[in-house]
Amino acid sequence: MIRSLFGGRDRKPDLPPERGPLRCAIGGAFEIDTLGVEAGLAAGEPAMGPPQGGAFIVSAIGTARLDGANELTRYYDDEHRMLQVIAPPGSGPESIADVSLYAPWDSVVPGGAGEWSRWTGAGGLLGAPTYDADGILFARYWGTGDDHTELVEFVETIDDGERQRKLHQRCMLYSRIVGAGEEMLLLNIESDLGHAASREGASIEFLIGYGLGVADVQRV
Repeated sequence: MIRSLFGGRDRKPDLPPERGPLRCAIGGAFEIDTLGVEAGLAAGEPAMGPPQGGAFIVSAIGTARLDGANELTRYYDDEHRMLQVIAPPGSGPESIADVSLYAPWDSVVPGGAGEWSRWTGAGGLLGAPTYDADGILFARYWGTGDDHTELVEFVETIDDGERQRKLHQRCMLYSRIVGAGEEMLLLNIESDLGHAASREGASIEFLIGYGLGVADVQRV
């Protein structure tokens, strides 16, 4: 009895903290409704079929400050899908500016400095006004005009409940119209700041994504 009163053997472990504007902890879950997105894509041909909705169990959470007014929160699952949310720091669902669901599509490993320059150097493939993904043409979403645009860079802190990692992210977003909907292509290069590794041997990740409404994502 005395042991339980003063935090002895009957003390329950602390619950993992809820994180981000969607207020979900690592190990928590969402139910994602993609029916509206699927309806919009029905008249076209999505790059990898309609997005997978249903249960999304959070295995890691990433955060990054974009500017003084907005913070990026990324909820990851074990299938390498990513639920990305942009909102003011410390805010809740009512202040979310953007929410989107991404899934991995492809990966490229450039074979050396010359190949990396072709992708990310001055006038390289990433940042060009358009990107041709094996015959599927996407237009650059970030930046305006026909000039080359520099990659967006930020540091993301990812927590999987056991350890934290800091990743330097470099990315560019493209999009195209599919049916009555919009399909996004996120091209992403990440470097683990905890390892003194050169960019050679890293990869360029291709993720296909779609915008969602806040009401399409429910905590369960």
